[in-house]
Formats: sequence, structure tokens, C-alpha cells
Amino acid sequence: MSNDNKHVLVDNAKAKQFQFELEKGIAKIEYIKAKEKIYLTHTEVPEVYEGKGIGSELIRQTLEHIKKEGWTLVPLCPFVAMYIKRHPEWKELVLKGINIA
Repeated sequence: MSNDNKHVLVDNAKAKQFQFELEKGIAKIEYIKAKEKIYLTHTEVPEVYEGKGIGSELIRQTLEHIKKEGWTLVPLCPFVAMYIKRHPEWKELVLKGINIA
């Protein structure tokens, strides 16, 4: 785990999302879990926080959690896929056969 976590990752299973509870809203990554796979479908950061690195931190902490749980990742969200493309050390989590260029 990284020590530069500025926010606390919450797995809101009822809402099917990982989230940061922020002062002005919630940053979230929506997911679908099936067997040992997790599909990250949509990432959303409140407009007031856009461009401040919160989305990237949310993805990084979510990927750390996925790795710790031993799940296989299917990144359906373009923002998550782009993050993995920029940080190829996370490609090991991605389902074999899915190409992140």
C-alpha cells in the first residue's frame, strides 16, 4: 500500500462502487463483480475536483484493493484503461486477452 493516500477508499457494496467521500460530493468508480472478476464500468469525480488528481488517486487505490483481494480486472471505463496504459505495472491485474494498447 502506498503512503500517499489523501483519501479513504470505501467499498460501497450496496451502491456497487468504490468511492471517496469528499467535502463537496463523492468521487466514485462503479463496478460489477462476477466470480473472481471485477468490471470497472464508470468513473466520476465532482466537477469542482476535476484536474486535481482525485480520479487518479481513486483508480490507484481501487487497483491496490483489487490486487489485495486477488480479483481479475476488466477495465470497461476508458479513464481506468487510460490510467493502466500510463501505469503499465497494473496490467498484471487485467484479464488475459484484453489489450490495453
